[in-house]
Amino acid sequence: MPVAIITGASKGLGRALAEALAARGWDLVLDARGAGPLEEAAEAVAGHSTRVTALPGDVTDAGHRAGLVTAARQLGGVDLVVSNASALGAEPLVRLAELPLEGLRRALEVNVVAALGLVQEALPLLRESPAGAVIAVSSDAAAEAYETWGGYGASKAALDQLAAVLGAEEPGLRVWAVDPGDMATDLYAAAVPDDDDPRPEPAGVVPAFLRLLDERPAGGRYAAPSLVEGR
Repeated sequence: MPVAIITGASKGLGRALAEALAARGWDLVLDARGAGPLEEAAEAVAGHSTRVTALPGDVTDAGHRAGLVTAARQLGGVDLVVSNASALGAEPLVRLAELPLEGLRRALEVNVVAALGLVQEALPLLRESPAGAVIAVSSDAAAEAYETWGGYGASKAALDQLAAVLGAEEPGLRVWAVDPGDMATDLYAAAVPDDDDPRPEPAGVVPAFLRLLDERPAGGRYAAPSLVEGR
C-alpha cells in the first residue's frame, strides 16, 4: 500500500484528507501537536482497515520530523508528504504594524522551515517511490493582499516558492502547492473570530487533492475549488 505523511492531521483539512486516503487503502503517518485529538483522528481513520501511526509533536522539532519519516519507513516507505500544519503568527490576526515579530518567526518556522525540513528528511524515500509526491497546503493569502493576513500570507508565499523550486530540482517527483480556498476550520476561527459567515467544510475540497494524485498533472500551484469544479 502507498504511504503518506500528513502534518496537522488531527482536525480540519488534514483529518479529512487522511480519512479519504485511508478509504483508498493508503497507510498513514499522522502528526499534530495535541495528542488527544490526534489519537481520536487516528482511531477514526484506522476504521478503514489501513495501518495508521499517530505521532504527536511539533513539526519545528527536527527529532519529531525524523520520527515521522522513520515511522513511514516502517510502513514501507514514503509516497506522499502533505505539509498541512500551519501557524498564523497572531491569533486573532493583526495588521503588520502590530504583528509580533516572534509570531512571524513562528509562522515562518512552522509553515516554511519545518515543511522543507520534513521533505529533506523524506527525500531519499520519496525518490525511491514510483509515484513520489509532495503537497504544500497554501492559501489565497499567499497571492492576494488581504489586510491582517500579511505575516501568514508571506509565509505561504515562501512555501509556494519552495514548492516551485523543489519541483524544478526534483523532476522525478510531483510537487504541488494547493490553495484549498475558504473553509470552516479552527485555524480560520482563530484568525478572524468575529466572522460568523458560513464556510464550506474541509471535506468538500478533498476531491481536489485526490484528483491531483489520480491524474498527476505537472507540478505547480493549484486552486482546489477549480480542480473540484473541473471534474
